[in-house]
Amino acid sequence: MEHIKNNSSSLCGFEVGVIIPAFNEEDRIGNTIKALKSISCIKSILVVDDGSTDQTADKATQEGARVLRLLNNYGKGYALKKGIENQNAEILLFLDADLEDSAKEALKLIKPIIEGNADITIAVFPDNGQKAGFGLVRALAAFGVRLLTGTCLKSVLSGQRGFLRRIMNKENLDYPGFGVEFGMTIDLIKSGAKIHEVEVKMNHRRTKRDLKGFTHRGRQFWDIMLVLLIKLRERYS
Repeated sequence: MEHIKNNSSSLCGFEVGVIIPAFNEEDRIGNTIKALKSISCIKSILVVDDGSTDQTADKATQEGARVLRLLNNYGKGYALKKGIENQNAEILLFLDADLEDSAKEALKLIKPIIEGNADITIAVFPDNGQKAGFGLVRALAAFGVRLLTGTCLKSVLSGQRGFLRRIMNKENLDYPGFGVEFGMTIDLIKSGAKIHEVEVKMNHRRTKRDLKGFTHRGRQFWDIMLVLLIKLRERYS
């Protein structure tokens, strides 16, 4: 697969666009955008406000981001698809809205693509020793990718990704709920794209070991299982 060639030591000759799906992130979206604006090769930041009921869109606009407001909460996959339709840079980043100052680490996702070492980069967050759950969701995702593609990845579910725009089809995002990163990863590996995981010092809001947290992880597990079953049916039909 053809790669972008880096003809200088600077990244400034390459234009990067950012897509941030956001739902009720008024407390954090502003700081995330501020951090991204410090990366010189990022020329456009698009926030897809997925039906927020707070001031997410206003906060993003105040910080200079473009904002696409969706009237209803359609889910992350749909928001990312709308983002793809409205960002034309050759290199794109998917980033979560709650990274705040740690969004500066997104530069590490850009460099391997510009240097021709990856078509897609996936952020690997540091292990801070704090376990929100029991690891079942992450294990299911890693098992599913390995089963279907033979590829071993640490951070299948990471929403922080860089990629060459030309390799991403909107159909790669057509998965339910929390299954979008899992389904997208399988599709892109099967397409022949080169994926490189990158260790970053990012941090964002984590779910806790409480009812809300276990409910959240239960939904994740179900959505990933649903996509896995769909992929297995496609494989053996």
